[in-house]
Amino acid sequence: MKKIEAIIKPFKLDDVREALSEVGIAGMTVSEVKGFGRQKGHTELYRGAEYMVDFLPKVKLEIVVPDDQVDRCIDAIMDTAQTGKIGDGKIFVTNVERVIRIRTGEENEDAV
Repeated sequence: MKKIEAIIKPFKLDDVREALSEVGIAGMTVSEVKGFGRQKGHTELYRGAEYMVDFLPKVKLEIVVPDDQVDRCIDAIMDTAQTGKIGDGKIFVTNVERVIRIRTGEENEDAV
């Protein structure tokens, strides 16, 4: 099993959720996060004063899937989250050794 973490622009969340649903993903965890990469933040004007915004708002999606669904999930995220502009985000894929559903005690693929 793999854990896919995707950092995307907030306005793309609904489109990505729908795309993942179409490829069979039933559940995910979503967090509002802040950060920066090459985009390095930006400057804004507030009451006539310019100030630097170092951390930009993003959304972090986390899903755990069987190995055979990883490429479909990545393609769905890429196709819907990509704008072609700086700050589109990143996707991280890591191994998951064990998953346990607390309610039933089911493990691994049965728990996902």
